[in-house]
Amino acid sequence: MSNPLSDLIAEKGVLLADGATGTNLFEMGLMAGEAPELWNEQQPEKITELHRGFVDAGADIILTNSFGGTRHRLKLHHAQDRVFDLNKRAAELARAVADKADHKVIVAGSVGPTGELLIPLGALSYEDAVEAFREQIEGLKAGGADIAWIETMSSPDEIRAAAEGAAAAGMAYVFTGSFDTAGKTMMGLAPKDIFDVIPGDAGQPLALGANCGVGAPDILSSLLDMSEANPDAKLIVKGNCGIPEFRGETIVYSGTPDLMADYVDLAIDAGATIIGGCCGTSCEHLKAMRFALDHHQKGGRPTLDDVVAKIGPLRNKSAGEGGDAAPRRERRGRRRA
Repeated sequence: MSNPLSDLIAEKGVLLADGATGTNLFEMGLMAGEAPELWNEQQPEKITELHRGFVDAGADIILTNSFGGTRHRLKLHHAQDRVFDLNKRAAELARAVADKADHKVIVAGSVGPTGELLIPLGALSYEDAVEAFREQIEGLKAGGADIAWIETMSSPDEIRAAAEGAAAAGMAYVFTGSFDTAGKTMMGLAPKDIFDVIPGDAGQPLALGANCGVGAPDILSSLLDMSEANPDAKLIVKGNCGIPEFRGETIVYSGTPDLMADYVDLAIDAGATIIGGCCGTSCEHLKAMRFALDHHQKGGRPTLDDVVAKIGPLRNKSAGEGGDAAPRRERRGRRRA
C-alpha cells in the first residue's frame, strides 16, 4: 500500500527531517519538569511557530509534539486520561502547518519510550505496552499524522510493542534506536542488529535507523554499521547538534550550522535516506542542512576516519570496538530534547 513518506522518498531520494523539539521549546519558555505535550493545548501558537520554522528552513518531515504521549509518561503530569486528545491535538497542529507549506511535508507522529521497564526487568507487560502505544497512535492518526515515528528506543521488545501498536491502529511506521552506550543502546542492541528487531506481525517499517545519542560523529558511526549490514535499507539518522555544555545555568549545544552541514554530506554518502537533527538542532542549523542536501556532490562511502577528520572525534566507543555492553536497566523518564 502506498504511503506519503514512501512516495516522497521515491520522488526526492533523500529527505530532510526537522530538528529538536524539547530544546527549542525550552528556548520558548518551557520549564524543566513541564510536559511539552500539554503545550499542544496551553501554548498551541508556540508549537505552530516551531513547526513553521522547521518547514520554512526546508524540512520535508516534521515530528509532532508528542514524544511523551503514552499514558505512562502523561501519568507523571496527571494527564493519563487525556492520551487521545493530546496526541490528536499534536497531530492537528503539525498537519495545519504542513498543509500550508509551499512544498510537500510529511507529518510524523512522534512516539517515544514509555519510561517503564518491561517484564522481567520491570512491571510492564508486553501486552500493556502494545495497548499504550496503540492508544497514543490512534490519537495521532485521528489528528492527521501520515506515519508513526517511533524514536529514541533502547529495548528491542519495546520497539516491537510500539510497532504492534502502530499496526493495531492501522498506521505505517518507522523506528529509531538511540545508540548511546559504547555504540549500542542502553539495553545492548547494536546498530547492525537493528534489522533483527522487526516484528513479523506488525509488518515492515518504512524506514529505520538512529536518533539522539551523543553527537553527530557517533551517530554516523552507527549509520556506517547499519548501511554495511544492509546496504539496501531505508535508513534514518537524526543526530544531536554537538555535545551539551553548561554556560552558567544554560545548556548550549556545541554544534554549528557548518558542522551540521558537513554531517549531512557524510550521512548521504554513508547511505542515509532521511537525515535530521535531534537535541540542540535549531531552525538555523536546519537551514544549513537543507542547503547541504540540495547542493550535495556525491562522494565515496566515508570511513570512520573520514568522519572524525571532518566533524570531530567520537564521544563513545563504536559498537565494533568490543567493550561488551551487556544489557542493563533502562533509565526511567529519559526525554529526547
